[in-house]
Amino acid sequence: MTAEAKPPFILVDGSSYLYRAFHALPPLTNSNGEQTGAVYGVLNMLRKLIDSYHPEYMAVVFDARGKTFRDELYAEYKAHRPPMPEELAAQVEPLLEVVRAMGLPLLQVPGVEADDVIGTLAAQASRAGWNTVISTGDKDLAQLVDPQVSLINTMNDSALDVQGVQDKFGVSPAQIIDFLALVGDSSDNIPGREPGRAGGARRRHQGQNRRKPARASRPAGTFPGARHHPL
Repeated sequence: MTAEAKPPFILVDGSSYLYRAFHALPPLTNSNGEQTGAVYGVLNMLRKLIDSYHPEYMAVVFDARGKTFRDELYAEYKAHRPPMPEELAAQVEPLLEVVRAMGLPLLQVPGVEADDVIGTLAAQASRAGWNTVISTGDKDLAQLVDPQVSLINTMNDSALDVQGVQDKFGVSPAQIIDFLALVGDSSDNIPGREPGRAGGARRRHQGQNRRKPARASRPAGTFPGARHHPL
């Protein structure tokens, strides 16, 4: 069977959807008065992915607790972000328990972010000849898009392939790293060289044909948690 005929390898950016579901849905509680809105939103997204793609292989990735190597490189990284709201923090462990109960592989790797694990696994899948769909709302992962890797945002049903990244950002996936370095990223407290001047940054990159490796910051390794999942 060709790679095109197989269901794609599904990688879910659980941390991205945790926050997005929390802020997108009204406060929901169970009969015990416990907050459940984020759990409800993420689980609906997971069911939607499974129903849409019928994947044979799938992994859900969350940020691990504690600092990462980026905090050591740049002390101000995400320093402006407030602590996780208590209403959301109380839902994290219940959500992880439900994901495990669904039989889905769940990965949390200390010292790196979910993005790094997703990038590593996507690169490994490509080398194995698999197509990969990354479910995320994080623009940083646009750097991973290539003919074998695409993004899907189930919160708004938008998808990005190579042309989609070009249309949305004005640069190719291989130029996303340089593009974000120039314009900065306020969500991560990274000022960039030309904050707020996205148009100028795009023009600097248009017409260039440089290829930069779109890979995880962590060297590629093996994450056995992304195991076969018969759905």
